[in-house]
Amino acid sequence: MSAPEILLEGRASINGAPLFPDLRLSLVPGGWTCLLGPSGVGKSTILRLIAGLETGAEFTGQIRAGDGAPVADRIAYMAQEDLLLPWLDLAGNVGLGARLRGSQPDPARAKALITRLGLSDHIAKRPGALSGGQRQRVALARTLMEDRPIVLLDEPFSALDARTRSQMQDLAAEALRGRTVLLVTHDPAEAARLGARILLLSPNGLSEIPPPPGAVPRAVDDPETLRAQGQLLSLLRAA
Repeated sequence: MSAPEILLEGRASINGAPLFPDLRLSLVPGGWTCLLGPSGVGKSTILRLIAGLETGAEFTGQIRAGDGAPVADRIAYMAQEDLLLPWLDLAGNVGLGARLRGSQPDPARAKALITRLGLSDHIAKRPGALSGGQRQRVALARTLMEDRPIVLLDEPFSALDARTRSQMQDLAAEALRGRTVLLVTHDPAEAARLGARILLLSPNGLSEIPPPPGAVPRAVDDPETLRAQGQLLSLLRAA
């Protein structure tokens, strides 16, 4: 599975009002790019444009993969909400993508992912019987079940408490190793821990912030990571 660089070049507006100006966004091939910024500057719109989803915005520009192959059919998407179907059990939710496409999910692969994410004891439970962290792990397993080289994450851990959020960051970093990942986030700490490339989107455009040293995910108490977190927060406040 080849995980390509993804390039977005262009600008967007809504009802004639600029959303974001001309920019060039490049996703690290086989690594994590974190897109940070205040609300309303177009972060989720950028993610949805790459995913080929409806945005309500008018986009002028292009989106392409560095290897020249189509982008849309190589993408898996994980939203902020877990979007689990309450009438399906855990295994049914993990295999939902295949069923929606009219095919049968691979039960062995689903079971392996469920085990990998520590959910084996809950395999027959429905979403209402799961904690928030467990539900997000199910959503991550469903994303991995798609087995796509490009993964788009739209603030999927923002509703979790700090402890569970850091655990989910560790799980996601391990499970998505080698894939091209775009994480949209409001959280400077999350960007500092996970970003091989960290981009800040503001009304003035896009700027790149050097990430702290070390492999992803960086330790929560690493001094350089904490320093980068503070720098990102200062920049975010200024934006």
